[in-house]
Amino acid sequence: MILMKDIVREGHSALREVASSVELPVSEENQALLDDMMTFLKNSQDEEIAEKYELRSGVGLAAPQLGICKRMIVVHFTDAKNKQHSYKLVNPKITSHSVEQAYLAGGEGCLSVDRAVEGYVPRYARITVKAYDETGNPLKLRFRDYAAIVIQHEIDHLDGVMFYDHINLDNPYQIPENAKEVD
Repeated sequence: MILMKDIVREGHSALREVASSVELPVSEENQALLDDMMTFLKNSQDEEIAEKYELRSGVGLAAPQLGICKRMIVVHFTDAKNKQHSYKLVNPKITSHSVEQAYLAGGEGCLSVDRAVEGYVPRYARITVKAYDETGNPLKLRFRDYAAIVIQHEIDHLDGVMFYDHINLDNPYQIPENAKEVD
């Protein structure tokens, strides 16, 4: 079971490395890792389990956050339209995106960052992602608004980019050009 102590924090070299592509077909070891990552997210969102194991609630997790520099992410959440998003993605890549930007009204957070970071993080409002599922089947997925923001945050981890790298240092609350606020 993945616990908070297993998640690497700011300053760990894995968070700044470009992760390696995962060989297909997906190995049993990598499938087990994806399962464990998904279990962590589900546990972190369950109040009883989260309290018992002192888990911070998360909606996404990337392998580099466990110190494993492989291109694998998991996301698990329900969006504002009550749509469930639960994906284990291998070698995800954004293949197209909107011109329109989006940002979270309350800013972004990260399981690897133990402090509040003020400011808006500009993201694409809509993205198309090509990836593989845990069994190696190719996927083409479209995301918008909150889901697009979560996926971009996790894919950034695969490229050694932290969410706060996107914040305008001179004016953290400057509304990004051509952007809409997302709850």
